[in-house]
Amino acid sequence: MSRHILAVCFDFGDTLVDEGTEVKNDRMQTLRAEFIPGADQLIRELAAQGVPLALISDGPVGNVDQVLIAHGLWDLFGAVSISEALGVEKPHCRLFDHALETLQVSQADYSRTVMVGNNLARDVKGANDLGMISVWLDGSPRYPREPQSLSEIPQYTIRSPLELLPLLEQIEQERTNLELWEVL
Repeated sequence: MSRHILAVCFDFGDTLVDEGTEVKNDRMQTLRAEFIPGADQLIRELAAQGVPLALISDGPVGNVDQVLIAHGLWDLFGAVSISEALGVEKPHCRLFDHALETLQVSQADYSRTVMVGNNLARDVKGANDLGMISVWLDGSPRYPREPQSLSEIPQYTIRSPLELLPLLEQIEQERTNLELWEVL
């Protein structure tokens, strides 16, 4: 049986790395940062499973490269969409489209992709607006914790990065069951 989920996209700050540990240069590019516990393990596990990964981040070009390279994770991402390079910030669809096009996911299959982020107004809204599966990482003290509109309500919520692994299995099972019911 084929995998339902075609790709998993991640935000960077407060989703993979703790923004409170970031050391930045004068261009506001992150030079160093500590990963949220389990985030680096999550990326390695998904890559080992063959799941295509993308990073969708607001900020300057070069903001994520050094951190991911230093932790040996850069090459595990098949796509990186950075707001400065594309001239828009999340939730603008161009960031999400760029990442998914790079991973060769058609718009018709966006419902088979997952976006994981900590910001309801940017990550969750952007994913929901495009029909992606939205997963909110609830844990950042820096952003609102209550949706301001229906488009900011996540489909799923996790409290730590490693909770995504069983959630993806659950989503796969839910979608498989749905497909089986549709056949009947």
